[in-house]
Amino acid sequence: MTDQIIDVLLVEDNPDDVTLAMFAFKKNNFGNRVQVVRDGAEALEYIFATGAYAGRKIDQAPRLILLDLKLPKVDGLEVLRQVKADSRTKNTPVVMMTSSREENDLVASYSLGVNSYIVKPVDFQQFVECARTLGLYWLLLNEPPVSTTGKRKTAA
Repeated sequence: MTDQIIDVLLVEDNPDDVTLAMFAFKKNNFGNRVQVVRDGAEALEYIFATGAYAGRKIDQAPRLILLDLKLPKVDGLEVLRQVKADSRTKNTPVVMMTSSREENDLVASYSLGVNSYIVKPVDFQQFVECARTLGLYWLLLNEPPVSTTGKRKTAA
């Protein structure tokens, strides 16, 4: 659907959290390279270039997936399971960003291969700082693996 290079796929069903996240991303200068999807089924379509996103090139995967745990249609754990089970996407960093502090959610996420588990800050300033830190680490400091095309994914 889009040929725009996306650095971050934000999978979030709460409109207030999307607004807050997008504000924080823009404030930290990477808001224009964020794709938002509102449920787990749409996330899977985007990631695997099917359904509404069948026109997207699957090799233009996001550099980072920020995934909510409690999602409509397909929950975050199932999205994570499918991403980490597929050879085309298993190396894509996935950060679970959720309000859940439940130990079983944390354990299940790490068991399925999540790269990080972050409880969403409630405070606005803390959320903005969290977004800045995530962007700095995952998009600038982290060294991604060489993609299947033989080219290293780099930040723009």
